[in-house]
Amino acid sequence: MNAPARLPRGPVSAALVTVLDGSPGGIPAQTDGLLMEVRTAVGRSQDVIADDDLQMALLVLYGLHYGGIGDWDPGWEWHPALIGARGTIERAFEAALRERVPGAPLPEANAAAVAKELFRLAADDTGPSLSRYLAREATQEQAVEFIVHKSIYTLKEADPHSWAIPRLRGRAKAALVEIQADEYGGGRPEHVHATIFAGTMRAMGLSDDYGHYLDAVPAVTLAAFNMMSMFGLNRRLRGAIVGHLAAFEMTSSIPNRFYGNGFRRLGYGEQVTWYFDEHVEADAVHEQIAARDLAGGLAEDAPALLADIMFGAQACLFLDVLTGTHMLESWTAGRSSLRRPITAPTSIPLKGNTPQ
Repeated sequence: MNAPARLPRGPVSAALVTVLDGSPGGIPAQTDGLLMEVRTAVGRSQDVIADDDLQMALLVLYGLHYGGIGDWDPGWEWHPALIGARGTIERAFEAALRERVPGAPLPEANAAAVAKELFRLAADDTGPSLSRYLAREATQEQAVEFIVHKSIYTLKEADPHSWAIPRLRGRAKAALVEIQADEYGGGRPEHVHATIFAGTMRAMGLSDDYGHYLDAVPAVTLAAFNMMSMFGLNRRLRGAIVGHLAAFEMTSSIPNRFYGNGFRRLGYGEQVTWYFDEHVEADAVHEQIAARDLAGGLAEDAPALLADIMFGAQACLFLDVLTGTHMLESWTAGRSSLRRPITAPTSIPLKGNTPQ
């Protein structure tokens, strides 16, 4: 089988895997059936953001561009039927986000005003403090679940935002490249952030194969990554992916300090905590570049994108609240935050040196 085991979550994702297991030049009836399933599911879905079937299908469709989920024929990547299916889900997903993300008065389209508003939004974020919970209360089993949730994006860290590089110009493009160069290790492959996180997973006894835990995570976790991919892959949403990255960086440094402390509290060594410690200093720098030069610079150069810049930032914070709330409510209720529990490793690597 080309797809990870148990990947389908309903008629849409099942139909999609059936199509992908065939040939891009195969029988049109299969792709026609997929489009019908998508339209039916979108029309019936009560909440696209929390819809397991649609979010899994969307992640698989985006995975054709990223690679790493299945070994399907690369000819499927730009197949018109699959792009049509993706577009139908995307329209419903974007509409749901725009309906639920709270609006706010727009700042002036200059770098100083945009940065000030972004920092205000980040400071006013009233979501549950997942990082403080990890630092003070989380069990080893909950820490493992946190890493599994985080792996869906972090094993592809920075890639969704990199789609925006050719869509930007001038100051904003230079700022994005500066941030991304650091995310990709600054020329040192072993310092690529996704690679460091893969080391964290291995040191915790978890698989770092992308897709290994897809079946375990709920729709809200898939939606957080899918939102980034949707913003990054659609040129018309380039303002939203810029705003998303700004908010993402501005809410990263302090939480990562708490995460690192939490894993140290549980007895993990540097092979596990290096990823979080690396982000404490790096993201403190990134947040300034992202707010002023990237988001602020884009707003100055393209004022028509200001509304989407702010929407992307607020959407980032909104999905962070949803995912954090899901995990904390599950744990405080004494249940797993995953669709199927992951067995925690029986031993903890207490010591380890940070790779040089």
